[in-house]
Amino acid sequence: MTVLSQLDQLVATCHWIGAKGWAPATGGNMSVRQDDRHCLLSESGKDKGSLTSDDFIQVEIASNHVPSGRKPSAETGLHTLIYRLFPQTGAVLHTHTVNSTVLSRVEKGNALILQGYEMQKTLAGQHSHLDSVAIPLFDNDQDINALAQRLEAFHQHTPLRYGFLLRGHGLTCWGKDVAEAQRHLEGLEFLFLCEMQRRLLEAK
Repeated sequence: MTVLSQLDQLVATCHWIGAKGWAPATGGNMSVRQDDRHCLLSESGKDKGSLTSDDFIQVEIASNHVPSGRKPSAETGLHTLIYRLFPQTGAVLHTHTVNSTVLSRVEKGNALILQGYEMQKTLAGQHSHLDSVAIPLFDNDQDINALAQRLEAFHQHTPLRYGFLLRGHGLTCWGKDVAEAQRHLEGLEFLFLCEMQRRLLEAK
């Protein structure tokens, strides 16, 4: 599939995300790999529900350099880190949903553990509800370079898969292409909703 068609798919996914209210105001950021050296990343300050292909900016993966001089998302360094860590990654999605944001604050451990849900099988490589899926959880940081360094250090001893949560911030997830990244996002959000409801019911 060509980069252009992947970008068109990403624009459609952004509109889908916007319609669901998963990137309110100008929150969130999305990207697609252009080639081995570049990705195309959503421009800062744009409503994700109305993005066009012209709202994506070329960024050098190795250096975060933007040849055009335009302003990509403030979290560019997290996208490029994922593309460097996982050369097979074709798209990255970052959303600000209520469930991911609240769960990231309620969970005090260093990961949100999901277990017992059939929908875990929406995640690549997951085959049974009996398995457990750990979504790593990191403290938020306005210093994106420092945050990227913490993520990379974590990955050295506990490989990242599917995505991660930032406390009080939201979910970042990825996939081999736009379709898989969208499936991971939708599956994880369903699982987060189930986990939120389970915790609320058990607290009564």
